[in-house]
Amino acid sequence: MEKNWINKKESFEVVDVRKLMINFLPILLKKAQNIPVGKGLCIIQSFEPIPLYSALADLGFDYITEKKSEREYRVYFYRLEERDVTYETGADMPFKPTAIINYKKIDDLFASQVVNFWKYIWEKENPAIDLKTKLLLSMSNAVGGSRFRQATRELIKAYSLGTTTEELDEIFALFVWNQGIGNFSSEIGPSTLFGAYQQIKNSEKKGMERKKIVDSLLEIFGDQNPEVNTLYEKRKKLCKKC
Repeated sequence: MEKNWINKKESFEVVDVRKLMINFLPILLKKAQNIPVGKGLCIIQSFEPIPLYSALADLGFDYITEKKSEREYRVYFYRLEERDVTYETGADMPFKPTAIINYKKIDDLFASQVVNFWKYIWEKENPAIDLKTKLLLSMSNAVGGSRFRQATRELIKAYSLGTTTEELDEIFALFVWNQGIGNFSSEIGPSTLFGAYQQIKNSEKKGMERKKIVDSLLEIFGDQNPEVNTLYEKRKKLCKKC
């Protein structure tokens, strides 16, 4: 069915991100939040920007995608309504898949394949496993592979979606059981993952609400932390200060 706002798309503000190699998602989301109902935004990317679809849909946007060539996609987002942004809806969930930018640095078409795989895993229609459980499983798999950067990110995302400290207590006890006391003591205990977990527990004991706890987690364990960030450039700049 044809969308009745299509004839307005030429008036939309255009943002071309094809040459950007930074984390532009927060910038786009902030810009989208300020767009009034009845107005729109056009994003130009060298691969289909699938992760933006759900993020902006949660903000009240409809969209259409035009493939101009193998390396040019134009997505027109039109705001139908204003919606409150919460971590629970997923619209403001921490840590969007910014690592996709790294694949773009290799090749645009390669990045497109990665995005499609990401969609199949994380935005599959009618999934049998809910998103929070998927994140906890992904966190546990990451710990098994000593990928604490990934595990920390998955933990914070899962907590933003409602994971309880009781659930985390049992999961961390399983880490001791499965990984062994020695590994837990030398690898998991000093990691950013365990630090984030302890931050959650201590904050809840002080009576902080979940939204404020997530905000505090992102201040300490967000993308500004080189042990958590997935983009090479920021870590490189921080290392120059070492």
